[in-house]
Amino acid sequence: MTTKGILGRKVGMTQVFTETGELIPVTVIEATPNVVLQVKTLENDGYSALQLGYQDKRQVLSNKPEQGHVAKANTTPKRYIREIRDAEGEFNVGDEVKVDIFAAGEAVDVTGITKGHGYQGNIKKDGQARGPMAHGSRYHRRPGSLGAIINRVFKGKKLPGRMGNHKRTVQNLQVVRVDVENNVILVKGNVPGANKSLVTVKYSKKAK
Repeated sequence: MTTKGILGRKVGMTQVFTETGELIPVTVIEATPNVVLQVKTLENDGYSALQLGYQDKRQVLSNKPEQGHVAKANTTPKRYIREIRDAEGEFNVGDEVKVDIFAAGEAVDVTGITKGHGYQGNIKKDGQARGPMAHGSRYHRRPGSLGAIINRVFKGKKLPGRMGNHKRTVQNLQVVRVDVENNVILVKGNVPGANKSLVTVKYSKKAK
């Protein structure tokens, strides 16, 4: 199955109105033209993919191997480099991938890193309830019993730990509008990540 994708930046959320007056909440994704840095093929690399570079960075922040790699595409060093597996279309090294690869009405999958909340306890992290706060219960916000006494913790036990900062994908979102002049894609609903964070927009695997 071939696909298509682009790297972009989550700007934030807003709302648009359809011709019939329906209000649609949308996420604004700014995707300036990506540069194809490498074309991976089944014969040479064992799988097919497009390696895309997004957002320029200063020459002094890149090392010589990185500079040599982007020089093959006749472009500047990139801050973000990601691969789009089984990418659709005839692209060569140095070509630009723009937002016009998508059209309004298409379904996409958006991948991003969720907001990090640091180290949290069970009540905040997993939505558990606290114990009685009075009458000497001495059980307030603890995680509770760890189960059978067999000198180990069962897999999947909900304990305090890191909350957020995970790679997540929201599938089958609808493209509401594509603004080619401003390099913007409007996607219905919300997508993972904080504002200004990197997101990957790909053609949906479960498109209806």
